[in-house]
Amino acid sequence: MENSSLQESMLSEMKEQRIFTKAQEYAMQYLDTVFNRNVSPTDEALENLKHFDEDMPITTSNPSVAIDMLHQYGSPATVAQLGGRYFGFVNGSAVPVGLAAKNLATYWDQNPAMHVISPIASTLEAIVEKWLIELFDFPKRTIAGFVSGTSTANFCGLAAARYRILKRQDWDINERGLFNAPQIRIVTGKQAHSTILKAISLLGFGKNTIEWVDVDNQGRIIPELLPELDNKTIVILQAGNVNTGSFDAFETICEKANKANAWVHIDGAFGLWAGAVKALKHHTKGMEKANSWAVDGHKTLNTPYDSGIVLCEDKEALVSALHMSGSYLVIADRDGMFYTPEMSRRARIIELWAVLKYLGKSGIDEMIYGMHQRTQQFATELNTAGFEIINAIVFNQVMIYYKTDKLTQKIMEEVQKSGECWAGGSVWEGKKTIRISVCSWATTPEDVTRSVAAFVKAKNKAN
Repeated sequence: MENSSLQESMLSEMKEQRIFTKAQEYAMQYLDTVFNRNVSPTDEALENLKHFDEDMPITTSNPSVAIDMLHQYGSPATVAQLGGRYFGFVNGSAVPVGLAAKNLATYWDQNPAMHVISPIASTLEAIVEKWLIELFDFPKRTIAGFVSGTSTANFCGLAAARYRILKRQDWDINERGLFNAPQIRIVTGKQAHSTILKAISLLGFGKNTIEWVDVDNQGRIIPELLPELDNKTIVILQAGNVNTGSFDAFETICEKANKANAWVHIDGAFGLWAGAVKALKHHTKGMEKANSWAVDGHKTLNTPYDSGIVLCEDKEALVSALHMSGSYLVIADRDGMFYTPEMSRRARIIELWAVLKYLGKSGIDEMIYGMHQRTQQFATELNTAGFEIINAIVFNQVMIYYKTDKLTQKIMEEVQKSGECWAGGSVWEGKKTIRISVCSWATTPEDVTRSVAAFVKAKNKAN
C-alpha cells in the first residue's frame, strides 16, 4: 500500500527540516527584541489578532503559513515575561538552558507515564526527586510528582491527605467513595490562596467546612489561634503569601500538628524556594516536618511553563490517591503516572533537570537571592518617591499604595499602559494596592530604576 499524499508531504517536511529552521529563526528574532520591547502588547498588536479569527480551513495548507502567522501576528501580541520588567502574577522568566532543553525535548516528544515509554524521562524524574529532597532537606522517603503547576500539586497533596486520614479510619475512598465517609477537618488561614480553595472544592470537602484561622497584618496564621487538632485534620500552610510574600510559622504549627497526628500540607508555589537560599531559609524553618508540599518550577526557579511539583513523605498515600491500573501496563521501579493525576503528559522534567543541573546549589542561591535584592531595591526607591510600602519585604513581593484607592488604581493603569513595566492590582485590608512580584533572573538594578521612573511619571500624571 502506498503512502497517502498527506503522509508523503509530512515525511518530506521532517526530512527537509525547513519548517523547523524557519521557526527557530523566528524564535531567535523574538529573543533579540524581548528584553527591550514594550512589556505589554501595543494596541496595534492586539488589533492584529483578528487575523486568527477565520473559519476552520477545509484543505491542507503550506506549513509555512501557520508559522509565518504566528510570527507576524502572534509574537507582537505576547507579554514579555521573559524580560526583566514584568512583575505581575508571580510569573517567572525562563533560564536560557531551560528554554533550550525544552526546545530539544519538544522534538523528542516524550511521554513520561512509564519507564518503558520513556527511559530518559523516567530516569530524570528519579534524579530530580533526589536532588529536591537534598535541596530542601526533606525526609529521604519523600517522593515527587511532576505536574503542570502548583494548582495541580496542591490537589495531589490534599488528595494524598484525604486518602491517609480516611484509611486510618478503615475507610477506603477508592472503593467506597465520599458518601457517608468520616468527616475530615480542614484548617487553614484566612489568606489561603485561591488554588487551595479550588482543590478543596474539587476534592469534595466543601469550602463551608473550612475552619478559618485569623492571620496577622502580613497574612500569616496566628499560631495561638489554631483550634485543637486531631488525626482527622488537614492543616494547610503557606510559604509565600501572594500579596506580602510572608511565611507561616512552620516550626511551631508543624510541631503541634505532628503531636496530634494531623496532616500538614504546605502551599509553596513560589516561596518554597526560599528554603534553598542560605540568607532566606530561616523563613522556611520547620517546613520539613510537613507531610506534603506543592511548588512551581516556572515561578521562582524560572523553568519554562508548565512545571509544577508535588512532594509527599507518604508514598503509599500519594500513589493510592492517584492510583493507576491496567492489564497492559508495564511496571518498572519509577513510573511517573503513579505520582500524577495524568497518564499521558509532557516530559516537563527535561527542562527542570536542565535548569537544576546548570544552576547547581550555588546558582539557585545566587539567582533567587538576587530577586530578593531587587525587591528590596524596588521598595526603597518607591518609598523615596513617595509611595507607601504596605508589606514587610521578606522575599520577592512589594505592595504599594498612594494616598487614595482612586489614585493608586489610576497609577497602576498608567504604568500598565506605558509598556515600561507591568504590575497588577490587589486588595489588602480594604485598600486597593499595586502588587509587584520580582521573580525573573533577568531583572537588573537598571530595570528596577527604570520601572520606578514609570511609577513616578504615572503618579505625577495622576496628581
